[in-house]
Amino acid sequence: MKEAIHEESIQLFCKAVLSLKTEKEMRSFLEDLCTMPELKAFAQRLMVAKMLNEKRVYAEIVDRTGASTATISRVNRSLVYGNDTFHMLFERLFGEEAIAEARRKVG
Repeated sequence: MKEAIHEESIQLFCKAVLSLKTEKEMRSFLEDLCTMPELKAFAQRLMVAKMLNEKRVYAEIVDRTGASTATISRVNRSLVYGNDTFHMLFERLFGEEAIAEARRKVG
């Protein structure tokens, strides 16, 4: 895909996601857009990020999610060096107190 079309496609995708109003709409959109393995991979990465954020160890994450250590490492790099989007999402989803509590339980 040419770069201009690629950028336009990303913008369209972002606008489409932002236009969805409910969890049901979002799930339907993702099921229409993605294959089930793709959707499961996205969900798995998010769960891996959540568990890493809770300071869980790789062995537990592998056992609970089935993710490879390569996937866990990749997600960890995003948590440490990325755009802080995971942290923002977790704060919005679970609140700062819930995140702090999860960290206390683990560490």
